[in-house]
Amino acid sequence: MELHQLRCFVATAEELHFGRAAQRLHMLPSALGRHIKLLEEDLATRLFARTTRAVALTEDGSLLLGEARAILARVEAVEDNFRKDSRSRRARRFRVGAIDSAAAGLLPPLLHDFRARHPEIAVQLLEEKTIRLLPKILSGALDLAFVRPPEAPDKRIAFQPLLKETAVVAFPQRHALARRRSVSLSDIADQPLIVPDRRSRPHSHDLTMKLFEEAGLVPHVAQSADEKQTIVNLVAARLGVAIVPRWTSRMAISGVRFVRLRPKGSGALGRLPLAAAWLRGSRDPLRESMLAILDAKLRSYAKSA
Repeated sequence: MELHQLRCFVATAEELHFGRAAQRLHMLPSALGRHIKLLEEDLATRLFARTTRAVALTEDGSLLLGEARAILARVEAVEDNFRKDSRSRRARRFRVGAIDSAAAGLLPPLLHDFRARHPEIAVQLLEEKTIRLLPKILSGALDLAFVRPPEAPDKRIAFQPLLKETAVVAFPQRHALARRRSVSLSDIADQPLIVPDRRSRPHSHDLTMKLFEEAGLVPHVAQSADEKQTIVNLVAARLGVAIVPRWTSRMAISGVRFVRLRPKGSGALGRLPLAAAWLRGSRDPLRESMLAILDAKLRSYAKSA
């Protein structure tokens, strides 16, 4: 059993799709399949139940998943510990993770102000989904992350609520509704809708579905996609419309217009929470400094959220 085989197994178990897992690991599906087969042979058990239409974990596969994640997290932590001495001899790096909309909206002004206070610090930014950022907090690979807080948070991670992003609707530029200043859910109920995949983006997916449910409407879901950039590009290709966080409008994509959404009632439902996350019990002066900047300037950062 090799570490690379475990990484292939974990990626496939999380995606439940060999093609997506191979793309995530930057390898060919055939090579990924060989590694999974070798791992199954080493362990003398089947880890996946595969059909032409679906991939599912077997009972042994489910048992291995937790163990494999723990092993890989421990390996990442060991690797990180051995790098600490060399990092301390160079300029200090502060490692920050962020979901895509926070990377587009919150991070630019925040990092500008942080650099003014700490010009000697190199900030390393990782843009990823919440489900992939939180394990990196636990492994020590990230010092701070800006994420959607999960419904059942890990007690080992500290979360500080920051703000809630409002939603906008992405239209193809020449769409009849793209010229409006705002639209309601009833305006787009009959439009083909592109939604985020729920496994990787539960907050964004549930926001869209619950908005329609609260309005007593049934959305016409035409397609789902994993990445926010992909969703907006599909809108640009005139394959549908999408409800996205407002900061997504800062992504430079031609052929798309973003229109304010008027949700039913107070509109509290049509907002996505954003929180800062870090390893509970850890101490880091740079993290405390960045959080202090947020405390002082969050209101101005949030004006466009």
